[in-house]
Amino acid sequence: MPADKHILSRFDEALEALRGDVLMMASLTEKNLRNAMRCLVDRGSNLCSATIADEGEIDELEKSIDADGVELLRGFQPVASDLRQIVSIIKICSNLERIADQAVNIAKRCRKLNRDPNPSDTEQINAMFAQAIGMVQDSMSAYRMSDVNLARSVLERDKMLDQMNHDLATTLTTTMGLVPERITDYLNLLFIARHLERVGDHAENIAEDAIYAASAEDVRHNKVQA
Repeated sequence: MPADKHILSRFDEALEALRGDVLMMASLTEKNLRNAMRCLVDRGSNLCSATIADEGEIDELEKSIDADGVELLRGFQPVASDLRQIVSIIKICSNLERIADQAVNIAKRCRKLNRDPNPSDTEQINAMFAQAIGMVQDSMSAYRMSDVNLARSVLERDKMLDQMNHDLATTLTTTMGLVPERITDYLNLLFIARHLERVGDHAENIAEDAIYAASAEDVRHNKVQA
C-alpha cells in the first residue's frame, strides 16, 4: 500500500474510533440522566449515590476523547472536512460532560427531596424531563446520521423547554405561598427544572455541532425574530 494511502487508512480508523467513543459517551450520559430522574420518581437514595458516582467514567471518557482528538490534529493535520469532524467531536464531548454534570446536580437535589416522607408533585418535572431527554437523543442521532433537518428541529424545541421551565417556576412560586411548610421541597424542584433547562441548552449546542459537522454551516447565535 502506498504511504499516503496507508496514512489515510490509519487516519480513517482513528477518526472512526473517536466517533465510536463519543457515541458511547452519549449512551452513558443518557443513562445517567435517566437514572437521575428515577431518583425523583422512585425516591431511591441509593440510585442517587450511584448516579453521582457514575459521573467519573464520563469524566474519564471526556479526557480520553480530548487527548485522542488533539493527537489526530497534531499527527495528521487533516483537511477541512475532516478537521470539522474532529472539532465537532471535541465540542460534543464537552457538552455531554456538562449534561452529565446536570444529572449529578439533579441526583443531589433528589437526595434532599427523599429525606421528606411526603413525596413532592413531579408531574410537570416529568414532562420537562421527557422534553430534555428527547432533545439529547435527537441531537446525537442528528450527529450520528448527519441529519441536518433533525438537528434543526432540536434547536426549535429548546424554546419549548425554556417555556416549560418558566411555567413551572410560576406554578411552584405560587404554590410556595399557599404551602409555606413545603418551601424547601419546591425550591429543590425549581433547581431540578433549571438543571433540565440547562440540559436542553447543551443538547442545542450538540445539534449546532451536528449541523456544522454535516454541512460546514455555523448556526450558532442565529436568533429568529418573533
